[in-house]
Amino acid sequence: MNRILIIISLIMTMITTTTSAAVKASYDIVPLPASVSMQKGEPFMLSSATRIVYTGSDEAMKRNAKFLADYLTQTTGIKLSTNAASGKAQKNAITLCTDSKMGEEAYRISVDKKGIVITGGSAKGMFYGIQTLRKSVPVGKTDNIELSAVRIADQPRFGYRGMMLDCSRHFFTVDFIKKYLDLMAMHNMNVFHWHLTDDQGWRIEIKKYPRLTSVGSKRSGTIVGFNSMVDDQREYGGFYTHDQAREIVEYARQRYITIIPEIDMPGHMKAALAAYPELGCTGGPYEVGHRWGIYLDVLCLGNEKIYAFCEDVLKELSDIFPSEFVHIGGDETPTERWAECPKCQAVAKEHGLTAKTLQGYFTNRMERFLNQNGKRIIGWDEILEGDINQSATIMSWRGTANGEKAAEKGHDVIMSPTTYCYFDFCQTDTSTLYEPSPRDGFISVEKVYGYEPLAEGMSEKAKSHILGVQANVWTEYLTCPQAVEYYSLPRMSALSEVQWSSAPKDFGAFKQRLTRMTSLFKLCGYTYAHHLWPEEMISPWEDN
Repeated sequence: MNRILIIISLIMTMITTTTSAAVKASYDIVPLPASVSMQKGEPFMLSSATRIVYTGSDEAMKRNAKFLADYLTQTTGIKLSTNAASGKAQKNAITLCTDSKMGEEAYRISVDKKGIVITGGSAKGMFYGIQTLRKSVPVGKTDNIELSAVRIADQPRFGYRGMMLDCSRHFFTVDFIKKYLDLMAMHNMNVFHWHLTDDQGWRIEIKKYPRLTSVGSKRSGTIVGFNSMVDDQREYGGFYTHDQAREIVEYARQRYITIIPEIDMPGHMKAALAAYPELGCTGGPYEVGHRWGIYLDVLCLGNEKIYAFCEDVLKELSDIFPSEFVHIGGDETPTERWAECPKCQAVAKEHGLTAKTLQGYFTNRMERFLNQNGKRIIGWDEILEGDINQSATIMSWRGTANGEKAAEKGHDVIMSPTTYCYFDFCQTDTSTLYEPSPRDGFISVEKVYGYEPLAEGMSEKAKSHILGVQANVWTEYLTCPQAVEYYSLPRMSALSEVQWSSAPKDFGAFKQRLTRMTSLFKLCGYTYAHHLWPEEMISPWEDN
C-alpha cells in the first residue's frame, strides 16, 4: 500500500512540475524595426531561470532593467531577477548595455541560444530595444518562450515623435495622464504636447496668479453636443498643481518622454480673462467659455500689463517643465477687438503695424523673453502671418503647405496636419451613428499610416528642418479616458510607423502586425476602435 502511495505521489509531482510547452515570440511588431535579420542556430529559451543583467551602475540602466522585468511579468507571468553584470560572460541572461558609437536613440538586439543582448546608443536607445523585446513576446501566461536567433538593428526616422492631449476642454486625472504616457512609450514616442489652457478652462496652477485656477479652471456649464442651444448648467473644472505637474514630468522623463506645455496666447484666453478682466480690451466682465470654437475676446496687446502677465506665467511654467520648448499657441486669434481698442491701435501705429499684423509684435516679445530664459518657442502655423524670427518652430496644422513653406524659410517644423493627424475625427465614414463623438470629419487608420511628412518637391535643406510628426487629440467631445483611448487607438500605432520607420509602406502587413498589437492593448486595459476588425464589433442592438 505504501509503495502505491509513493508511486502516485511521484506521478503527481511530475505532473505539477512539468512546464508548459514553449510558445514562440514574433518580431513582427509596431513600429517595424529598420532591420530584422533572422540567423541560423538554435533559439533562446526564456524562462524564470533567465536573469536580466545590466552593465554599469547608472540609475537609468537599473531602471530600464526593472521596466523590462515588469513588462515580461505583466505580459507572460514570468518573473526575472535583475542585477548589475559581474563582468563575466552572461549565459541564460538578457544583457543590457550601451555603445556610445551608436546614435542616442538607436539600438541593436542579438538573440542566440546563449541569451539576448540589447545594446543602446544610450539608456534611451536601450529603452526602445526593451520595447521591441516586450512587443515580440506573446501575450499570455506561460513558463517558456522560444525566441528565434536574430539580429535587429534599429533607429528612428524622426527625432520628434509626438502626441498632444487637450486637457482644457475636458480635464483628465494624473493617473490617466500616466497611463497615456505609458501608451506613448509602447509606441516609441518621445514628446507629450500638453495643452493646458484655452477658453474653456485653465488647468495649471500659477502661484503668482491664483485666480487663474480659483476662477479660470471652472466653467458654470458646458454646451451639449455639437454646439447646440442646450447648456447643461453644471459646474465643471479641475487643474494640476505644481507638485502634480512635476510628478508627471518625472514619470515621463523615466520613460524618455519630454513634456512640452502649451499656454495658448494671445487668443483662446477667455478663462484667463474671466480671472483677470483687466487683461482684455473691453475690461469685461468675462466668463469661462461654455461653447466650443473661437471667442472674440483676446488679450489686449496695447496693455503693457499683459506682457508682464505672460512673462510671469511662462517663467513659472519654465520652472516646472525642463523642456527646451514651450508652446505658446497663437492659433485662431480674432483681431476685431484690437481694431477697436485705442491702446492696441496706439501700439500698432508706433510700430507701423495693423490690427492684422499686431500679433507678430506680441509673438516676438514672447520669443525674446523665452530665449533669454534658455527656451525656444513653438507656435501653430498662424504665427507665420506675422514678422516672426526664424528661430521660432512652426507646428503645421492647417494642412501641410504651411509647414513646407516654413521649412523652406528656414524654420524648424513639426508636421501635424488636420488631414492626417487630428485624432478627434471619426475613424470611419460609415455607421458613425454609433461613434462616441459627434465630431465632424473622418481619418482612417490606413490614411494615417500612408502619411508622408517629406513631400516631393521639397528641397533637401527644407527637409532637414522637418523635426517630426505629431497627432492631436482635442477633447471638446471626448469626455472620459475611454473616449480618448478609443480615438487614439489604433491610429497611434499607424502614426508610430510614420514617425519611426523608414521601411516601404505595406498596409496589409501592417494590419497583421497591428492585430498582434491589440493583444497588448487588451492586456493593459486600453479601449481601442475595432473598425479594422468588424468581426470583433458589437452590434448596437446586442444586449450585453
